[in-house]
Amino acid sequence: MLLEEALEKYPMEVTLWDGTQCIVRPVEKNDDVRLQKFFLAVPEEERLFIKQPITDRTLFRQWCRQPDFERNLPLLMLHGKKVIGEATLHQRAGGWKRHIGLITVLTHPQYRGRDVAKILVAELIEIARHCGLRKLEAELNGERRVAIRALMQLGFHELMYQTDYVMDMKAVMHDYVLMGMDLKVDEEYAGVGG
Repeated sequence: MLLEEALEKYPMEVTLWDGTQCIVRPVEKNDDVRLQKFFLAVPEEERLFIKQPITDRTLFRQWCRQPDFERNLPLLMLHGKKVIGEATLHQRAGGWKRHIGLITVLTHPQYRGRDVAKILVAELIEIARHCGLRKLEAELNGERRVAIRALMQLGFHELMYQTDYVMDMKAVMHDYVLMGMDLKVDEEYAGVGG
């Protein structure tokens, strides 16, 4: 299976631009507590597109102990035992958008500006190519300018911008940004997913 081949290189050591040594790897069964701590540290407006309540510990237990990497592949970046970044590749098993993956990405506030998101998304782009995806999308709120800039540096472009389109849990309206990227897929993966 192509996804299994793409995951063989993990865990992988990376060095942030400031010299911080980190590990990138898929989520593991014992990551539930540290992953929940990470999500609770990220500002609420950045968690806007998380559909489940992150205060529910059982949610994280389920994510970590029963992962379905074919549908949702979360990559974590860890500094020691602390999760400092999380990016997920969401895939559809069928339907008219089965060739389009969706990427979500968050960075711990204490590790901003060190290319955490950029490294994680670059890894997911390569995995998406391995899986035979043709396009990637990312949904963000307009306040996430640093994340938007990082995605643009990786080849994403703005597909849509809607003012006051999404609402957070406090009923505050936010701008909605849909970004997209066309993937150049190696010929050996070209028949997958379609």
